[in-house]
Amino acid sequence: MGKDGSERKQVGTVMSEDASVNTGAVIWPEQDWARVRVRRMQTKLHCWAAGDPGRRFDDLYNLVCDPAFLVLAWQRVAGNAGAQTPGIDRATVAWIVSRIGVEEFLQDVRDRLRARTFQPVQVRQVEIPKASGKLRKLGIPTVTDRVVQAALKLVLEPIFEADFRPCSYGFRPNRRAQDAIAEIHHFTTRRYHWVLEADIEACFDMIDHAALMGRVRSRIGDKRVLRLVKSFLQAGVMTTIGAREATHTGTPQGFIQMWDQQMGTQAARQRRKQHAQANYRLVRYADDFVVLVTGQREHAELLRTQVATVLAPMGLRLSPEKTRVVHIDDGFDFLGFNIRRMPRRGSNKWFVYTKPSRKAIASIKGRVKTMTYRHTLHRDPGYLMDYLGRVLRGWANYFRHGVSKATFSAIDSYTWERIMAWLRKKHRLGWPELRRRFCLPGTWRLAVDGIRFKGAASVPVIRYRYRGYRIPTPWTPSASTG
Repeated sequence: MGKDGSERKQVGTVMSEDASVNTGAVIWPEQDWARVRVRRMQTKLHCWAAGDPGRRFDDLYNLVCDPAFLVLAWQRVAGNAGAQTPGIDRATVAWIVSRIGVEEFLQDVRDRLRARTFQPVQVRQVEIPKASGKLRKLGIPTVTDRVVQAALKLVLEPIFEADFRPCSYGFRPNRRAQDAIAEIHHFTTRRYHWVLEADIEACFDMIDHAALMGRVRSRIGDKRVLRLVKSFLQAGVMTTIGAREATHTGTPQGFIQMWDQQMGTQAARQRRKQHAQANYRLVRYADDFVVLVTGQREHAELLRTQVATVLAPMGLRLSPEKTRVVHIDDGFDFLGFNIRRMPRRGSNKWFVYTKPSRKAIASIKGRVKTMTYRHTLHRDPGYLMDYLGRVLRGWANYFRHGVSKATFSAIDSYTWERIMAWLRKKHRLGWPELRRRFCLPGTWRLAVDGIRFKGAASVPVIRYRYRGYRIPTPWTPSASTG
C-alpha cells in the first residue's frame, strides 16, 4: 500500500460526499489513513443528521463499498475477541490472512457489493447457559458478513446517533454501563423513589422486522442500503443440529439494534410537578431498562400498561415474571449492580448505595470454584494464580465505581481459601510447608516465585462522576480530531 501524495489524493476523492466509488484500480489505504478518512466522513454525516432531524440520506451505499471503510471494518473484525470464532463456512480471520490475503479478501467483498451479488449466509447458532439455567441463543456470522456489517455500522451509526435519546447508554460510543448506574444514583437521591424494573421478553428473538425497517427508513433513503440491512435480518439461522431456519422476526444478538424512546422536556416536567402529577425518567441499556418515578406506587404501576403499549408496535412485550415495581429502599438489580437506599452506619442520614449484586458475586465465585476443581490439579500453581488474578481484576474493574471495597476483600478471601485447598490437594502438604512455599515470608499472602497474587482487592475503588446528558460523541465537532 503506497504512502505518497498521489495515492492519498486518490483515496480522498473516493471519500468526497459528492463522489462515487472509484471505478478504476483500487488502492487500499493504510489503516491509520483509512481511520482518519472514515472519521472525517462520519463527522460530516453526524453533523448533517444533527442539523436536520428530518433529513433522509441517499447514496450511502458507495461508502459501504469504499476501500477506507472496508479496511477499517476489517481492522475492527480482526481485532475483536471473536476473530477466531468461525461462522458456518468455518473460515476464521487467521485462515483468511494465511490462505487468501487481506487485500484479496477485501477486493472480493467489494466486487460483490458493487455488483449487487453479495448475499449474507445463515448465522451459526450457539447456545450458552444463562444464570437462570436457561440457554441463551447467539448467532455467529461468517467473517465476510461481519466485515460488511461493520462497514454498514460505520456508515449508519453517526446518523442514528444524532437521534438517540440521552437516556440510552447501551452499545453507544463514549457511553458505558457506569453512566446508566450513575444516572440512576443521581435521580434516586432526588425524589425518584419508585422504580419500574422492566424486562423485555425475548427482545432479540421477537422484534418485528417491518417495524425495525420502518425506523431505518425514517433516516435512510438509499434502497441499496435498506436492501442490505433487510438481507441481514432475514439471513436465517443454522441450528446446533445443522437444520436451517428462517428468521421472520428478531435479529441475532450482536447485529444492529436501533430503538428510540421519547422523553418529556424539562418544561413539561415542571408543569407536571406544579399540578402534583408524577414525573418519570427512563434509563436504558440496550434491551434492559428501568423507569424512575416521583409520586406514589400507583403511578409506577400505571406505567406497565403504558410501556406495553409502546412496545407492542415493535412486536415486543414485557415479561410478567421479571417486571415489577419496587421502592428504592427495597433495592433492585440493574446491569449487575444492586441499587438501594440505606441509612449510613452510625447516623440517621439515608444514602443510595450501588454494590455488586448477589448474582454477580455468585457468578465470579462460580468461576473461581470451577478453576479450583480437582480436574485442574494438573495446572501449574503460577498459571492458576495468574489466571485467577486477571479474572478477578477484570471483574473488579467493572464494579470499582460502586461501594465495593468490602465485597472485593470477601471475594479475595474466598479465592484464598479455594487456592489453598487446591494446593493442599495437589502437593499433599501441611500448613507450615504450604506457607513456606506459596506465601510471602512471614505472611499468609499468596505468592509464587516471589510474585504476589493480586486479586479484586488490588483494584482501587473510585467514585464515578455523573456526566449528565451532554456526553459528546466521537463526531462532535469540538471533540473531533479528523
